[in-house]
Amino acid sequence: KGTYVDPLPQLKDPKDQRIHTSYHLTVAATGRLSSSDPNLQNIPIRSVEGKRIRAAFIAEEGSLLISADYSQIELRLLAHIAQMDVLRQAFCDGADIHAATASQMFGVPQDQVDGELRRRAKSINFGIIYGISAHGLAAQLSISRTEAAAYIDAYFAKYPGIKDYMEKTKAFARAHGYVETLYGRRIHVTEINSSNPNMRAFQERAAINAPLQGTAADIIKKAMVLVHADLAHQFPQARLLLQVHDELIVECPRDMAQDVAARVKNVMAGAAHLSVPLLVEAGVGNNWGEIH
Repeated sequence: KGTYVDPLPQLKDPKDQRIHTSYHLTVAATGRLSSSDPNLQNIPIRSVEGKRIRAAFIAEEGSLLISADYSQIELRLLAHIAQMDVLRQAFCDGADIHAATASQMFGVPQDQVDGELRRRAKSINFGIIYGISAHGLAAQLSISRTEAAAYIDAYFAKYPGIKDYMEKTKAFARAHGYVETLYGRRIHVTEINSSNPNMRAFQERAAINAPLQGTAADIIKKAMVLVHADLAHQFPQARLLLQVHDELIVECPRDMAQDVAARVKNVMAGAAHLSVPLLVEAGVGNNWGEIH
């Protein structure tokens, strides 16, 4: 109530009765845009209350909102950067990536992977990106630390390219004090050689994740420039309203919404050329909560 429900109406601009956020280029270390006054990148979505709050963000009369977001972009970047042939092939085939991982790790045919095995594989897939520990994975999956450590070991055994990527990235960061995105932008991890083991471990995790999250940030910024220019040329009545990390929100007249959504998806998918496809999912609705 104190964060969203009461403050948001107070922030409406009297000129157009709409809420406007401020974006910052240089706050997040990875290069992601951040948002403030209000922070529209932090409007909840998973809870029932969150969905109701999102539903309060509506298109103007006669228009619809379009949400287009990159699907699993950091995992795709990991498959590309770490040269993970099995995952790259799965992404190229359009396979269920978590089911494919479960099949690889647990030795089960992919069509026999049940919901629980898929959930475990999903936690490991996303956890690896952030350098998850056996303790962290155990807490997430409600299993023993020993079992979680065995899962992580099995993951690295199946995907040796990831371990190589992690060790090379940490070694580079220790030697130079920074890591780089695919576009050569540097992200500094100056405390990676700290004598404090907690700080050192934190910086090692940051070094592993920063090239992935940082490259994703570079790609979405490229996409914003391309989408803005393309809409100005093809659909001048449409406009880019918001960026929420891997998601772009566009507003356009109701009668052209499906065409604009298809166009935005196409432009975003072509914003970078990797060894795996960039998949973009788009939805259309009267309000932000209705789209998801």
